[in-house]
Amino acid sequence: MTEEKVVEALAQVIEPGDSKDVIHLDKVRDLKINGKDVSFRLISPAASPPQQDEIRRHIDHALHQALPDIGQVHIHFQANTQGPSQAAAPPAEEKYIPGVKSAIAVSSGKGGVGKSTVSVNLAVALAQEGARVGLLDADIYGPNIPLMMGIKTPPSPQGEKIMPAENHGVRFISMAFFVPEDTPMIWRGPMVHGAIQQLLRDVAWGELDYLLVDLPPGTGDAQLSIAQLVPLSGAVIVTTPQEVALLDSRKGMAMFKKVSVPVLGIVENMSYFECPHCQEKTEIFDRGGGRAAAEKLSVPFLGEVPIDPAIREGGDHGVPIMISDPDSTQSKAFAEIAQRMTKELSITKSQQIGLKIIQ
Repeated sequence: MTEEKVVEALAQVIEPGDSKDVIHLDKVRDLKINGKDVSFRLISPAASPPQQDEIRRHIDHALHQALPDIGQVHIHFQANTQGPSQAAAPPAEEKYIPGVKSAIAVSSGKGGVGKSTVSVNLAVALAQEGARVGLLDADIYGPNIPLMMGIKTPPSPQGEKIMPAENHGVRFISMAFFVPEDTPMIWRGPMVHGAIQQLLRDVAWGELDYLLVDLPPGTGDAQLSIAQLVPLSGAVIVTTPQEVALLDSRKGMAMFKKVSVPVLGIVENMSYFECPHCQEKTEIFDRGGGRAAAEKLSVPFLGEVPIDPAIREGGDHGVPIMISDPDSTQSKAFAEIAQRMTKELSITKSQQIGLKIIQ
């Protein structure tokens, strides 16, 4: 019995009269686990006894379905007595991207580390696990997600909203759809801020479990502006095996710390090349920089991805390796990284809502 599994189960319980779950709405407080028994307070706006019984049944069903060995479930209802003027502001997700449960930034301290490749394949890996996934190409200066996802045709408007493009089970949007390929994006920070704001507010993302945000490389004003604008639940830093990985990762962590975004972990891309004939591994760019950076910065190491021409070919032809060769070493690496990432996200959310665990 772990806090992550309890939180994941409670995240399936939709608040009556709302479209979001009790975890996302921050309704669960003081969660305690004692052996197999679970207890917590549930913030409920003056629910009547019949309503409380109904909510209790939904929660009991969700917990027993996800955790068959669970013992007693004790729910203490607490009315939200805050007046309208005292009520907490709505979550940032509701301001800009309604329906999105978690937004995760994929960042890098510099360009050329394969950040967009990691973003695309992680998005596909999550979709293959059954999650509803979106991908926002926030790399305004060099948008290439449409090429890598295999769709270059601009999405169609629907009323006042724009429908995101969709392929390989992932919904995505990019400025590349709206700007000619040979037009350079010579924009200052405020213009980038406005463009990202439009991509968030004017796109009908629908209900998403995860929205991955492919940030521009670096840690300048544009990146900081985007990190402040997008309601991020966490961030993933992509680096390469060289020793300078520590320096690049430290810059990324400093940026996210400034905007109070937790770093879920570090991904080391292009870790080594494995010969397809003799299976000998060659460490082209050295090895271990990402893991060492994670240890020194006290953040999780999410995994390493081998370098392979098939990954590049997949990006050029719009068929990510997760689709073209799902059984490859590279695809398995992306799948494992996606699983570790979501686990760290669950732990982070548990910590953010102040859960207390008694073993």
